[in-house]
Amino acid sequence: MERISEAEAVVLSVLWDDHPLTAQEVVERVPDERRWSANTVRTLLARLVAKKIVAHEPDGRRFLYRPLVAREDYVARESRRLIDGLFGGRPTRLVAHLVQRDELSAEEVAEIRALLKDLGA
Repeated sequence: MERISEAEAVVLSVLWDDHPLTAQEVVERVPDERRWSANTVRTLLARLVAKKIVAHEPDGRRFLYRPLVAREDYVARESRRLIDGLFGGRPTRLVAHLVQRDELSAEEVAEIRALLKDLGA
């Protein structure tokens, strides 16, 4: 799967939340703070279709769009890319980095401990 930009990820997130959608429906669901024009959203949809991350099918005079990549698969791939690229492939280095930088709250550390305990680690 090709990499996608942050802007493309916003559009893809809309489709993960609900699909199939028309381009206009995607435009209406993109967060307001983005302040993107309808043309911008349509361009992002076209890029995602070209990258084979989103499919489109005719529905009368419009197209319906749906994701071809599951959110979980995308998150797993991007997480692995981050860990491989910045932390030498070792997730423990990511966690250590966050702890050392005080990026994790006590509640988040407790959640990690509970998760590890549940996994039998």
